[in-house]
Amino acid sequence: MDKAKKEVEAGSRRNFLKTTAIASAAFMIVPRHVLGGKGFLAPSDRLIVAGIGVGGKGDSDLRFISESGKADIAYLCDVDTRRAVESVKRFPKAKFYKDWREMFDKEHKNFDAVTVSTPDHNHAVQAMAAMQLGKHVYVQKPLTHDIFEARALTAAAKKYKVVTQMGNQGASNDGPRQMKEWYDAGLIGDVHTIYAWTDRPVWPQGIPWSANKAEVPAELDWDLWLGTAPYKDYVNKLVPFNWRGWWDYGTGALGDMGCHLLETPFSVLNLKYAKEVEASVGSVYVDEFKRGYFPESCPPSSHVTLKFPKTNKTKGDVTVHWMDGGIQPTRPEELMANEKFGDGGNGTLFIGTKGKMTSETYGRNPQLLPLSKTKDIKVPAKFARVTGGENGHYAQWVEACIAGHGKKELSSPFEIAGPLTECLLMANLAIRAADIQGKNAEGKTIYPGRYKKLLWDNDNMKVTNFDEVNQFVKREYRKGWTLGV
Repeated sequence: MDKAKKEVEAGSRRNFLKTTAIASAAFMIVPRHVLGGKGFLAPSDRLIVAGIGVGGKGDSDLRFISESGKADIAYLCDVDTRRAVESVKRFPKAKFYKDWREMFDKEHKNFDAVTVSTPDHNHAVQAMAAMQLGKHVYVQKPLTHDIFEARALTAAAKKYKVVTQMGNQGASNDGPRQMKEWYDAGLIGDVHTIYAWTDRPVWPQGIPWSANKAEVPAELDWDLWLGTAPYKDYVNKLVPFNWRGWWDYGTGALGDMGCHLLETPFSVLNLKYAKEVEASVGSVYVDEFKRGYFPESCPPSSHVTLKFPKTNKTKGDVTVHWMDGGIQPTRPEELMANEKFGDGGNGTLFIGTKGKMTSETYGRNPQLLPLSKTKDIKVPAKFARVTGGENGHYAQWVEACIAGHGKKELSSPFEIAGPLTECLLMANLAIRAADIQGKNAEGKTIYPGRYKKLLWDNDNMKVTNFDEVNQFVKREYRKGWTLGV
């Protein structure tokens, strides 16, 4: 038997032997609202957490939540026991499940909150099911795979009055708050243009789906991993990371890095929903003058332009440029030839009527341009900092869960994370529009979505001038899966 599987199963057996003891102490882990009404705190004043997707990022999420000192990781769930090994070692008292639905059915009375750190295509169904049980949720970025899902989760958080947080930990950094203070002080004037860029993807994109079917590893429940996605035979090197480059499961470079890079512009300028979007995408040629057609895969690079309506922090519309695949904007004239632009591969640039400012991934290292200006300018702090910065993002959520809905401020609750995620997914609509095929009058294949600006009806969640792309606003789940709304 595989060593990892033995370790996971051994952990499960140990926990099974403790079932009686746990049951006798159940009053310690019954949800607080059951114990003593609204606002009641359990005797231990601790948050009992169940994790879905506990390998990789899921492992680090649970570790930081545990290190808050006020949370107990009581349940672990992962479809792949190989990926769960480190979390099982770290939390030996936690009971292990492969199917999150079974865990919810059997244990929902025994935990307060849920973390979701699974591939993008299953975020929404898992988070929605948790909220409908009255559980607080921490969901990895991007919040969802589809625009409809993001809107639905945002509404559900309000309806069920649970504490929510998206895992874009840079939202808790000092950097975005520093930049808000600079902007509110008028140091760069009125911002009208934003650039954000990344060196992602760092996984294969712009390629055909593998024709080489492989045997499913014994430790992996492939059908459950697929979840809401259409059934396909298992292929190597998709799990655990490269799924990001396939539209059935991931959301490309935008989904991976957009929340980390665009959160600061959203925070500084109070951006909400874009009203139009256009994109150009990198091409892959498979022969002379023969462009490859791989609609299942995200492109190798893209440049997306979104326009946002004016907010209470701007005098007019704001244009946001997103660039991935290593494409970057022209270096600002105020930046010296050898000075770093962003963090090298990633960054954000604000262009205002009086000046410019820039930051790295997670809003780190905010700088006014020229860089020498940063150390000379002193603006009073007016926004409270999160203890621990980006790592404090987890403890902030734990504290808010213990306090109860609406009692403590959060950096990325769904009311903020939802619109931010919709922005990224709207950008992906323009990217995907480039691969939609049609026929002209002569029967020749054409691509009517290329080189087109998409106009967005936000209230009805649809593109008004290219209906073919609306199929991606709300995808059809595989039979047996539903969002429950």
